[in-house]
Amino acid sequence: MSLVEKRKCRRFNITLPVKYSKANSFFKFAQAANASEGGLLVCLPERMGIGQHLALKLFLPIRSGLNIIETVVQVIWMDTRLRKDWTWDYRTGVKFEDISPKDRTVLKNFLINIAQSPAYAC
Repeated sequence: MSLVEKRKCRRFNITLPVKYSKANSFFKFAQAANASEGGLLVCLPERMGIGQHLALKLFLPIRSGLNIIETVVQVIWMDTRLRKDWTWDYRTGVKFEDISPKDRTVLKNFLINIAQSPAYAC
């Protein structure tokens, strides 16, 4: 069975800023590369351990402004890649562990809008 077949939620390619924090540390900046109702692919500047929990803020551009979703996520997998600038990119799959019903609804509506948006041709 492939990874795609295991997924319960459809993933959407995005580029969104996030802030994350390990327990008892300051928030650091990162970037989400895709999102679903169940989790995110986050590009982090540092290695995380499988099973580790992070506090995460996801910044969503919405017509009325900016919405910030605050959640606790758990690291499910990680892949290390060397970037063109010779720095490491830690592509990290996380699942939502603790997200409020309000924030879950905001995320779901955001993803629905992405799914309904027309693709733009170059």
